[in-house]
Amino acid sequence: MTAAAPASAAGTPAAARRRRPPRWAGVAVATGAGRMLAARGELVMGMAIQVLIVSAVSALWRVAVEANGGLLDGYDARSLTWYIAVSEAVYMAVSSRIIEEIGADIATGAVASEMLRPAPVIGVRLATQFGATLPRAVANLTAGCGVALVTVGAPPSWGALLLALPAIPLGAACNLVAAHAFAGAAFWLRDAGSAWFLYQKLIFIFGGMLLPLQVLPGPMRAVAFGLPLMTMAYVPARLASGHVEPFLLLVQAGWLVVLTVLAAAVFRAGERRLQTVGG
Repeated sequence: MTAAAPASAAGTPAAARRRRPPRWAGVAVATGAGRMLAARGELVMGMAIQVLIVSAVSALWRVAVEANGGLLDGYDARSLTWYIAVSEAVYMAVSSRIIEEIGADIATGAVASEMLRPAPVIGVRLATQFGATLPRAVANLTAGCGVALVTVGAPPSWGALLLALPAIPLGAACNLVAAHAFAGAAFWLRDAGSAWFLYQKLIFIFGGMLLPLQVLPGPMRAVAFGLPLMTMAYVPARLASGHVEPFLLLVQAGWLVVLTVLAAAVFRAGERRLQTVGG
C-alpha cells in the first residue's frame, strides 16, 4: 500500500509536466503564429492603425522639437520619429485586451480545464501568445518604419537599429509576462477589468510608449527607470532612435527573468486556490 502513493503521484498531470521536456513550447509558438498569420484582416487593420498613430504622434513631436530649438532631451526630429515608430509597433504587437481575456478565462473555468493538460498553463499560454505577437510585430514595424522612412529618412544609426532587433521580441515578451502577472488577480477578484485599466495607464506613462522617459519630470523619470515597464516599449525605441546602448538588452533580459518568476508564482498560487475551492 505504501508503494502505491508514489506511483499514483507520478501519474498526475503536475508530475508529467515536470518530467516531460518542453517540446510543447515550440508547438505553442508555431500555433500562435499560424493563427495570427491566418487573420490577415487583423494584420492589415493593425498596419493601418500603426500608420495613422505614428504619423500623428511623430508629427506632434517634430513640432515640439522645432519649438525647442531642434533638440529635446537628446532627441531630434528624426530620432523621435523612429522612436515613436518602434515604440508603437512593439506595444501594439501585444493584444491590448489580453488582461481582460485572461481574466475571463479564469472566471469561466477555461484555465481550470487547462490544468488537466501535461504542460504548465502559464507556459503554454505565454508561448502561444508570444507566437501571435511575432507576425503583429513584423506587420507593425513594416508600417511604422515605412512612415519614418518617408517622413524623416533613414534611421539615425543602423548599428543602433540592429541592436533594436532583439530588443523588440524581448520587449514584447516582458509585456506578455507582466500582463499575466497582473491578470492573475482574477484568481481572487474574479474581475481583471481594474487590473487592465491600471496596467494600460502605467505603460502609457512609465513604459515609454508615447514619449521617451527622458522628457518626464525628475521624480517620475527616476521611478520609470526603476520599473520593468521601461523594458516593453522604451528600450527597443531608445535603441532604434540612434542611441547605441547595448546594456539595455541586459536590463530587458534581467527583468524578463524576474517577471517570469513572478507570473509563474501568481499562477501557481491561483491554481492551488482553484484546486482548493473549485473553479
